[in-house]
Amino acid sequence: MDFNKIKEMGLEYAEKGRNAAMDLAERGRTQAKIVSEQTKLARAQRQLGALVYSLAKGNEENQPLVDKYIEMISSIEANLNALRESLGPAAEVITHDLDEEPAEDSGITIEPTVEKDKKPDTDKKTCPQCGAPVSEDALFCNKCGAQL
Repeated sequence: MDFNKIKEMGLEYAEKGRNAAMDLAERGRTQAKIVSEQTKLARAQRQLGALVYSLAKGNEENQPLVDKYIEMISSIEANLNALRESLGPAAEVITHDLDEEPAEDSGITIEPTVEKDKKPDTDKKTCPQCGAPVSEDALFCNKCGAQL
């Protein structure tokens, strides 16, 4: 075997290794985007639940605001599905644990978070549209429905 043949094989293997590393890095970036979208989805779902609860508690209705949250949640879910599809069949294995609720007998319980004894925040975020106070992670104003 001559030197040029060995050199050619080495370059070929180096290129294959580089391509594999690039593919792995891209998959990692996509997986990070999936985790980010899942976090956004969970936050939007929590906020929707809190909004519905506060509206029901006050015997109020604000269907346009509820609809905005539902629309946003649908959009986030569509982004998640597109990202998962871009990963192919391996995405099911990778993201499976992130979506599952714990089994009933797993000993893990999910309790709704209730913020008790929270100190008033003097630097509270306000709605740019109507000036109503809104929580730091709110996506829409609970009073006028403006997107924040």
